[in-house]
Amino acid sequence: MGKHHGKVKISIFALLWKKVLIMSEKNNTDPKQRNSGLSKSKNILQVRKKIALQGGGTKAIEKQKAGGKLTARERILALVDSNSFHEYDLFVEHAGRDFDMNKKYLPGDGVITGTGTINGHPICIFAQDFTVAGGSLGYMHAKKITKIMDHAMKLRVPLIGINDSGGARIQEGVNSLAGYGEIFYRNTQASGVIPQISVILGPCAGGAVYSPALTDFVFVVDKISKMFITGPEVIKTVLGEEISMEDLGGAKVHAEITGNAHFYAESEVECFEQIKSLVSFIPWNNKTTAKPFPKKTPRTRQYKIEDIFPSNPKQPYDVRDIIKSIADSSEFMEIQEKFAANIVIGFGRMEGRTVGFVANQPLVLAGVLDVDSSDKAARFIRYCDSFNIPLVTLVDLPGYLPGIDQEHSGVIRHGAKILYAYSEATVPKITLIMRKAYGGGYIAMCSNHLRADFVFAWPTAEIAVMGPEGAANIIFRNEIKNAENPDEVRKQKVKEYKDKFANPYVAAAYGYVDAVIEPDETRKMLIHALDISEEKRVDAPDKKHGIPPF
Repeated sequence: MGKHHGKVKISIFALLWKKVLIMSEKNNTDPKQRNSGLSKSKNILQVRKKIALQGGGTKAIEKQKAGGKLTARERILALVDSNSFHEYDLFVEHAGRDFDMNKKYLPGDGVITGTGTINGHPICIFAQDFTVAGGSLGYMHAKKITKIMDHAMKLRVPLIGINDSGGARIQEGVNSLAGYGEIFYRNTQASGVIPQISVILGPCAGGAVYSPALTDFVFVVDKISKMFITGPEVIKTVLGEEISMEDLGGAKVHAEITGNAHFYAESEVECFEQIKSLVSFIPWNNKTTAKPFPKKTPRTRQYKIEDIFPSNPKQPYDVRDIIKSIADSSEFMEIQEKFAANIVIGFGRMEGRTVGFVANQPLVLAGVLDVDSSDKAARFIRYCDSFNIPLVTLVDLPGYLPGIDQEHSGVIRHGAKILYAYSEATVPKITLIMRKAYGGGYIAMCSNHLRADFVFAWPTAEIAVMGPEGAANIIFRNEIKNAENPDEVRKQKVKEYKDKFANPYVAAAYGYVDAVIEPDETRKMLIHALDISEEKRVDAPDKKHGIPPF
């Protein structure tokens, strides 16, 4: 088998070498230079590079651009700092020998790998080249990716993968599947050690989708990104259902419905700007902290808490405005904006340091926790904890979402994830209760009982087992039922319950709230809490790992 394999390699190189020599002779027109061995070697190198850099050729590149897509190298150069990209393994050859693969030359085996910098910081990067065999993954294609992944782990720098591939190279059989397995294993080993970013800029189907799913952040672009396990044709054949690629696994589907995508963009250029912004917030590995930025105050003329937060306890508001009222420069980078919008997660800065914000969103379902929002928040909490990013939690919710659909969807298991994530996190955890904090929702949103380092509450905070109306109906049920005027008695009992529990002072009396503060004190108190929590240390139990409610 090895002998046959060698012959295949020789035939591929023979075809390439013949082309190189012809081009080299054409380029080397100076008679004085023809006898120089060094000059000839340099010329051959330049010619070979020129051939390799052509990718799939002019027609394939034109087809790529006609679809509104940049080429693989253009994507890398648009993302990294100018003149910072250094490519490796340009001359790697594919390992296929069957189905006439020995007659094909695939430049770089359809993937570009290298290192560069973003905002002056080093990164490792790969980009699949759809112009070369549809970016299909063969043995050497996978070897190039795993090699740059290993570099990223050794160097402790972020890894960025640009996916644009037709999937496993069928002609290489099990070697393609082995390649995916090696990538998945490295994704898992790198998790929580270095940031891993996936950019979907073309098809990503079948087993290929699991690598992005194992990474930290997934970026998609409208009308360009496609992710699914089985395509429309397979679904039609097996189930008889018809659906387009866009409706099955397009960018909007994954940004809004599945939650598989963390960032959505209208164009590739916008996507690259999002990535540059993201990496400015996160540390380069789990042994460092995010680079500090100059301290800046919020844009208080635009974001004033007293103008944002309503006096009517039943009136909704946009919690993102509250975040912007306390964050440096009022800048907030939201993550998964279109998915499970009843909770808001993302990065901001306070006094120049990166902070992870988790906040209930009263504008959507009154900010309740449900299956999707619990998953969304829990994963973000664990990311921040892995990479030494302090957590600030803003609370205003009526609890977990009730209903048959939620119960049957596993809200118990999913809801437990946020409890687990907060309890496990050892980074500084600061909580602010703004308004409602009822039932299990109060506990789940980083309460004192889950070891929040500091819990603050505004005077408008309501901390209780449930809302006043529901509580009064249960506690005073018989009294209301037997009253001459049930409605009037119910109003009285609701008021009685509100007076007793619809405030932060009962919880404060037990030490569950560390300080009741005025809204305009919020930024000052949060910054102080973050400052004194900076050297926080927690002694965790000696165990291999916990068992989250996956």
